[in-house]
Amino acid sequence: MKKIAVSSVMIVAIAITAWAADTIELKTDIPPVYLEGTPVPIKVANMAPELTKPPVLNVPVGTVNLAKGKPVTASDDFVIIGELSFITDGEKEGGEGYYVEVAPKLQWVQIDLEQSSEIHVIWIWHYHSQKRVYHDVLVQISDDPEFKTGVTTVFNNDYDNSAGLGAGKDQPYVENNVGKPIPVNGVRGRYVRLYSNGNTSNNMNHYIEVEVFGVPAS
Repeated sequence: MKKIAVSSVMIVAIAITAWAADTIELKTDIPPVYLEGTPVPIKVANMAPELTKPPVLNVPVGTVNLAKGKPVTASDDFVIIGELSFITDGEKEGGEGYYVEVAPKLQWVQIDLEQSSEIHVIWIWHYHSQKRVYHDVLVQISDDPEFKTGVTTVFNNDYDNSAGLGAGKDQPYVENNVGKPIPVNGVRGRYVRLYSNGNTSNNMNHYIEVEVFGVPAS
């Protein structure tokens, strides 16, 4: 009987093929470009290259938007414009009636997925009718609604720790209609909390939509 030698390259190739068979490319609706008003100069160091189209992101088969229609709370009890429900209603247009405006300074909004789930991508649209950069953007996941224990930070561009939650190494980015996709790669949690601290146009905080893509708990 002949012995068949299996190289490490073959093993890797088989593993990659098996993994690929269990994943799909993540797709989401990208709203049309909508710009209005007078642009405000953006003066922020170390900015990430602006996204002009959605990146290719692979996620497990069975991944869905866990945030759709889920309840949202915030550090600001009385939002200034809109309703917190806008953040998970599936509407991503850029004009009035699609975004919520939260009080100035450091604020957070929080989505309750209603069960602990495996999360793979969080996709954020803060505002896209004017190009701007939001400060101290942090995204955290936890099973604790008060975010005191078991907190995983999956994005943090607060380079100087002005939010008091630890200095981050992620880059600031320009808001546009593509939004900001954040790969999470299987972090488990029930709650997603998102911080911001004003922007380069004014000191207010805004959200149009947040999608949380993951595999529903079985």
